[in-house]
Amino acid sequence: MSAAVPTCRQAPRERRPPALLVAFVVLVLVVAARADQDDRATATHRFDDVAYWSKVFDDPKRDAWQKPAELVAALQLPAGATVVDLGAGTGYFERYLSQAVGADGSVLAVEVEPNLVVFLRDRAERDQLANVTPVLASLDNPRLPRAGADLILIADTYHHLDHRHRYLPLLARALRPGGRIAVVDWKPGKLPQGPESAHKLAPERVIAEMHDAGFSLVSQPDILPYHYVLIFHTEERSNGGIAK
Repeated sequence: MSAAVPTCRQAPRERRPPALLVAFVVLVLVVAARADQDDRATATHRFDDVAYWSKVFDDPKRDAWQKPAELVAALQLPAGATVVDLGAGTGYFERYLSQAVGADGSVLAVEVEPNLVVFLRDRAERDQLANVTPVLASLDNPRLPRAGADLILIADTYHHLDHRHRYLPLLARALRPGGRIAVVDWKPGKLPQGPESAHKLAPERVIAEMHDAGFSLVSQPDILPYHYVLIFHTEERSNGGIAK
């Protein structure tokens, strides 16, 4: 009985993804990487030296060009509202926001620097602002309750936000139906106040990023000499839902 002769079996061909699919995946990765760079913070310095930043943020001369009373009035905050001061710093706006929403309202003073959060608490106690609550946020998460805010104020802070295409949807989730976001940031160009030009973002850029996050511009009060003021609300989708 002769031995069986083994048959040669052809190795299966390696299945490779179509070239078009590979190109598409590469394109998606490139676009994602570019978007990740385009929405990076333009200023990333620390704010742990509270004594120094208090002299800067609470300089009485700031009132002449920041106009906190006029700005808060333009936000048209109803009594009893909950307002978020995102990037509250040393609490420059808190007294004005506290008065605007009244005893039945709430002000969430949000900061990522623990030293500033302690300062905000001490200042609220010293100024007897019982409706002001400091919040310690993460760099990538504002740590706000879902659907708890009527308005989020982002004053002199938007250009500090990193990875905004991921961060802004977190702010949208923190808004109640009909809630708004007010972005107050530095006008482009050389000005007597504010950061260097490389740290500034054009208002058109902010509007585009907010639109991508599901917001539409509803007003643009021209009340400050060195800042633009952009007020947005969440957009209605075709199914009647709110963009979150």
